[in-house]
Amino acid sequence: MNKQRLITELQSNGLRLVESTPGASGRRGGAGPSDHRAITIDGTTVMVPVYTHSAAHSPYTLRATAASPLHLESAGKAIIPIDVPNAPQFYGLTTADGIPYSKIALLHGRDVLATTVQQTCMRYRDPATACQFCAIEKSLDAGRTIARKTPQQLAEVAEAAVRLDGVTHMIMTTGTPNTSDRGAAYLTECATAIRQRVNLPIQAQCEPPDDFSWFSRMQAAGIDSLGMHLEAVDPEVRARIMPGKAEVPLTVYYQAFEAAVKVFGWGQVSTYLLAGLGDSLETLVEASDRLIQMGVYPFVVPFVPIGETPLSHHPAPSSEFMFTLYQRVGTLLKQAGMAAADMKAGCAKCGACSALSTFEG
Repeated sequence: MNKQRLITELQSNGLRLVESTPGASGRRGGAGPSDHRAITIDGTTVMVPVYTHSAAHSPYTLRATAASPLHLESAGKAIIPIDVPNAPQFYGLTTADGIPYSKIALLHGRDVLATTVQQTCMRYRDPATACQFCAIEKSLDAGRTIARKTPQQLAEVAEAAVRLDGVTHMIMTTGTPNTSDRGAAYLTECATAIRQRVNLPIQAQCEPPDDFSWFSRMQAAGIDSLGMHLEAVDPEVRARIMPGKAEVPLTVYYQAFEAAVKVFGWGQVSTYLLAGLGDSLETLVEASDRLIQMGVYPFVVPFVPIGETPLSHHPAPSSEFMFTLYQRVGTLLKQAGMAAADMKAGCAKCGACSALSTFEG
């Protein structure tokens, strides 16, 4: 099985952990990637579901024995050696005000620092508005993070992550506050503090603000790329899966994309497309084509059913569906000359939650 197919299979089916394994542990809940663990296959680090309902029934197992180093198994046979990123050194530190660094920001993939600057969302607590796949406040409820990270805390942790662990870019996302800027103001404040402390490329992620002039302010604060996440495209799917967010029309997102590309540049704006929520293959490919033509990178990711959410038992998309989708979107990216590696920072640049970047060539 080639690497593309293996990564696609693992991210659709998940991975069973039969015993404790070395390296950085996975995480449960939060803003994503949730219920995953990072593993490295033939030089490519990917996030694979390990704590999900489907992962418990996966044909793939992560195992280490005295005779064989850490490897993937299927049907009792070793498939390929696996490496796992080590727990980062910065996790052992606490901020000046006594908060463990791991409650401020986490290592994603192998070299990405990620944080949710505000761990609450105006839509989350109301079933009539909540995104059915979201677990943003689960890690807060469990005491693994704090509700709001200060700019000073983020700057302190970012500096240490670069110095101690070689982090190369940073992702800042946010739960959506009940303000017209949709979190852009606080992301701007946080970025200003981080960039005063350390020269680290940053992607910010939020819903489209009412005033698109926030994009220029975000860039001026040191934010290099922007993520505004559609997740689903079909209006019926949006209304069913994310009823509150669906109140923001697709037309607003596309207007925001157009405005953001003018500020951040072609290929420096991205959006998540979660395959498996109900959008058809053609719908996802057509949306990706439109986005690419606008200069937006469509980060196609398989839906992962996260525990304790309304969709915890919703099936993940099949690996066959994902492979075909990756092939078609990868071809569009190649034709446009758009590549994840050319992003200055962000989820698409990291690429660990999707196999898409391996289909760009």
